Amino acid sequence: MQVTETLNDGLKRGYAITVTAAELDAKVNEKLAEAQPDIEMKGFRKGKVPMPLLKKQFGQRLLGEAMQETIDGAMAKHFEESGDRPAMQPAVKMTNEDWKEGDDVNVEMSYEALPEIPEVDLSKVKAERLVVKADDAAVDEALANLAETAQDFKARKKGSKAKDGDQVVMDFVGKVDGEAFEGGAAEDYPLVLGSNSFIPGFEEQLVGVKAGEEKAVTVSFPEDYGAEHLAGKEAVFDCTIKEVKEPVPAEINDELAQKFGAEDLASLKGQIAERLEAEYSGAARAVMKRGILDELDKLVSFDLPPSLVEAEAGQIAHQLWHEENPDVQGHDHAPIEPTDEHKALAERRVRLGLLLAELGQKAEVQVTDAEMSQAIMAQARQYPGQERQFFEFVQQNAQMQQQLRAPIFEDKVIDYITELAKVADKQVSKDDLQKAIEALDEE
Repeated sequence: MQVTETLNDGLKRGYAITVTAAELDAKVNEKLAEAQPDIEMKGFRKGKVPMPLLKKQFGQRLLGEAMQETIDGAMAKHFEESGDRPAMQPAVKMTNEDWKEGDDVNVEMSYEALPEIPEVDLSKVKAERLVVKADDAAVDEALANLAETAQDFKARKKGSKAKDGDQVVMDFVGKVDGEAFEGGAAEDYPLVLGSNSFIPGFEEQLVGVKAGEEKAVTVSFPEDYGAEHLAGKEAVFDCTIKEVKEPVPAEINDELAQKFGAEDLASLKGQIAERLEAEYSGAARAVMKRGILDELDKLVSFDLPPSLVEAEAGQIAHQLWHEENPDVQGHDHAPIEPTDEHKALAERRVRLGLLLAELGQKAEVQVTDAEMSQAIMAQARQYPGQERQFFEFVQQNAQMQQQLRAPIFEDKVIDYITELAKVADKQVSKDDLQKAIEALDEE
């Protein structure tokens, strides 16, 4: 086998590979010899079929396999000896298209090599970690929000009309074609208007009712309603309104705290403070991470594989176009041409991606099975009722696994860099942190 370099321009590489007919023949014979002990043929005992007969019977079929394996072996050996790492799958094609059995095979291989990543002194990386404490005002605001979610209802003045958000206590009987149906009646039923807990169109018709009033509500069951005998049918609900109640926030006291699993109000305040500071810490980490990436971007410079930059720029342009055109669901639109701004952002992403990958590899950063399982579970929650199918999809899809693994790996590399970098803590207010987060979104 002969491998000859035909192109060496920047990161672009080209090679001519020649596999001789003798090498192919030897590979076919090797495969036949491996299979011979298990082959049975009429007139011969198992494993005793003569090699010439085997070659006549199976040689043509094995020739393609032998050719592919030989070329793959040549490529693997080349990458091992040269140390090159292709940026994307190498392009491989036969150049003697008139090839026939007994001829040498001529193959052309081209690819873009990943660049050599320069050493980076991570101790020169400077970053700022914003620190925000949960003050009394923030805790009180969160408490008020909790009290609102745990709201109670008190009776409105006599004769008051029900508003959206009010609770209407009523008796009702539902009928289809004048006949009451099973499960269509209740007494003293508390319904919050606007909760969308009843059939579409039901709650809206109760806005404006008063205690003591009787109201006939006419609605149609959805076509896909669970009970087949009611699906798509019109129903009339005779409602007797007993009370109209307005929402009032729950009192902020120990009783409220116990509703949320805390021993008392002081304990609940402590839990809220911890949760808020965890949220602040997560937001501050995002700001610090951007700062670290900005610093790294200034410290390193190396050639980038054009194919990776082009692919990344195309993906950025496509994603931003869909964000600007949310009504377009499919991808059968005209190609989106990347702008210079998209290309500049792509160059930064590719450069930092290659650098982080190199740093992570040298630091032996690994994504554990437990971390992957946690990431898959988090994604699966977005598909309630289909969690099992999602797990199976991920198990069978290497690309999806990589999409889930990549951000975990990147975060762990950032943790590694943070340990070696010069990170200064800076105490700021919640508003200052919010402004820093908004600045990230604007970039």
